[in-house]
Amino acid sequence: MWNPFRRKEKALQQPTSRGGWMSLIHEPFAGAWQRNLEINQTTVLSFHAVFACISLIASDIAKMPVRLMRRDSNGIWKENNNGKVAAIYRRPNAFQNRMQFFECWLNSKLCYGNTVVLKIRNTRGEITELRILDWNKVTPLVADDGSVFYQINPDNMTGVESSVTVPAREVIHDRFNCLFHPLIGLSPIYAAGLAAMQGHHIQENSAFFFRNGSKPSGVIEVPGSISEENARILKNNWDTGYTGENAGKTAMLSNGAKYNPISMSADDAKVVEQLQMSEKIVCSTFHVPAYKAGVGELPSYDNIEALEQQYYSQSLQTLIESIELLLDEAFELEGDTGTEFDVNALLRMDSERRIKTLGEGVKNTILTPNEARRSENLPPVAGGDELYLQQQNFSLGALARRDASDDPFGKSSSSAPSQPASDEGKALSDAEQSAAKAMLRGLLTK
Repeated sequence: MWNPFRRKEKALQQPTSRGGWMSLIHEPFAGAWQRNLEINQTTVLSFHAVFACISLIASDIAKMPVRLMRRDSNGIWKENNNGKVAAIYRRPNAFQNRMQFFECWLNSKLCYGNTVVLKIRNTRGEITELRILDWNKVTPLVADDGSVFYQINPDNMTGVESSVTVPAREVIHDRFNCLFHPLIGLSPIYAAGLAAMQGHHIQENSAFFFRNGSKPSGVIEVPGSISEENARILKNNWDTGYTGENAGKTAMLSNGAKYNPISMSADDAKVVEQLQMSEKIVCSTFHVPAYKAGVGELPSYDNIEALEQQYYSQSLQTLIESIELLLDEAFELEGDTGTEFDVNALLRMDSERRIKTLGEGVKNTILTPNEARRSENLPPVAGGDELYLQQQNFSLGALARRDASDDPFGKSSSSAPSQPASDEGKALSDAEQSAAKAMLRGLLTK
């Protein structure tokens, strides 16, 4: 790829904050790196709560179909499946389908706080593909005049064969939690790293404990004095005969020697409570309800829609709307055209509540029967494209005109011709007379 901005590289600078933003991301607190307390990202990602939150959010958003929407003459947004943009939404590039693409998008954003997507254009300058870059191979640069560029190191998956610097208009940069620089986002791992490392160490210690036959470490107490050589021999004999695979075997101690365990028990260390605390801290940084990640108690009330709505509003909505806006800007969609994720794939009610809601929509002239059937993936029926409304209530004026007529209950309506509608006191229509008869029959039968 050619680079028309090579001559400006001397004027470009990498965004930094005090001490550099890279060091800030990997340091859990001030002075931690001097004490060898770095947050290892690979270790953090292996903690089950972190993995569960990232995979849950990425998969939930990826399963929502992304649609190109167009507003019709009535102001109603409808899906438009035609055109190159809609085709790219269905298949963003040659090696990823829609779900794989957006999972990769969210994984990068949640792990690194940044997602950079390169626009692949044809000879006419039209976007034909979108390819997600490895954030570790991208460096944002700022020119003296404030222009933003991105230096991209070689990456075979995206077709970049040599280091190249491109202007900001050639990439889509999705970022959040920009605490230190507006071009550099921060992952929730920045806040969850210490809790995740704690949980990892708890599990690591438990694994070692059970690998040692669930036997705590300890000391051998010998009365009186003992030479260094004899102490070494005693320790080696104990390690050889009663640890590892031999843990739990019967030991023989002489001359008043006594074995005293010194490791704190799991109950004394409150291991379960500490692990649960680490899990809940991780979930809170990702704004994911703990039960969603499988580490918390299920809610006591049974309202699936309300629970999903809460999860959507506090965890997914910002991520979804950010992607929609960035895609609109990338394809220059404005006015009556836009991008939208179909959140109905997530906010789907239980079958009983869904059918009741659709029935109320038809009854209150919000939906036609065929629109309600379409939402349930059912074919249309004859006459189902019209709105329906029950006729059962009458105005006081209509009832007054009925009572003022010579035949208020329409006893002779079958023989006498209907009177034309006029001023006050005009006869009721056939429908009004039928309704009045029904009301009278109901009163008489009581």
